[in-house]
Amino acid sequence: MNLQLSFIPLAADTGNELMQFFTSLYLQLSDQFYQCFICKNRYHYIIDGLKNTLIITFFAVLLGVALGTAIALVKVGHANNPKKFRLSNRICTLYLTLIRGTPVIVQLMIMYYVILSNAHVSDIMAAIIAFGINSGAYVAEVIRSGIQSVDKGQIEAGRSLGLSQRTTMLKIVFPQALKNVLPAIGNEFIALLKETSVAGYIGIQDLTKSGDIIRSITYLAFTPLLMTAAVYLIIVIGLSAILARLERRLHRSDNR
Repeated sequence: MNLQLSFIPLAADTGNELMQFFTSLYLQLSDQFYQCFICKNRYHYIIDGLKNTLIITFFAVLLGVALGTAIALVKVGHANNPKKFRLSNRICTLYLTLIRGTPVIVQLMIMYYVILSNAHVSDIMAAIIAFGINSGAYVAEVIRSGIQSVDKGQIEAGRSLGLSQRTTMLKIVFPQALKNVLPAIGNEFIALLKETSVAGYIGIQDLTKSGDIIRSITYLAFTPLLMTAAVYLIIVIGLSAILARLERRLHRSDNR
C-alpha cells in the first residue's frame, strides 16, 4: 500500500508539468500569432501574396496549355508523316530539351534579368511568361501521349468519312485526348502552384515571400512559415479533391 501511495505525488507533479508546458506553449503561439498576423494588420501580406500566387499560376497554366497543345500537335503530325513539320519538330524538340533540362528558377531569372530586362513589363507578367513556358514543355508531353492513346481506328473512320487530317484531329481525336489528359493537366496546375514559390527571387510578393516578409519584421520564423505551408496545403488538398471528383465523373461517363 505504501508503495502505491508513493507514486501519487509523482503522477500529480507530472500532470502539473504537462499542464504548465501546454499552457506556456499556447500562450507563446497566441502571442506569435498576434504579432505576425493581427498586429498592424500583417495578415494582409498573406492575402496579397496568395492573390499574386493564384494569378501567376492561373495564367501560366493557360499559357502552358496553349503552348503545349501546339507543340504536341506538331510532334504528333511529324510522327504520323515524317516529311511534314521537319523544322518545326526540331525546334520543338530543342525547346523541350532546354526547358526540361534546366531548373525553373534559372529560367525565371533569365526571363526577367536577360530576355525582358529592357521590356516594360511587370514582374508578375514576366513570371507568368517564364512559368508558362516551363509548364508548356510538360503539358506538351502530356497532351502528346493523350493524342497517341486514342485508337487509330478513330482517325481511319474520320478519313473514311471524307474528313481532312486536320479536321479529323480537331473534331474527333483531340476532344477524346483532352478528356484523357484533364486529370494530368490538373496535376500540372498543382505542381505549378508550388513551383511559383520561387517568384520572390525577382522581387514578387508571392505567398512564400509574404511569409518571409513577416518573419523579417517580427523576427519570428515558426508561425509565419507554418501559416504559409498551411495555406499551400489547404489549396492543394482542395484542388486534389476537385481532381478526384472530376476523375470519378469521367470514369462514370466512360462506362455509359
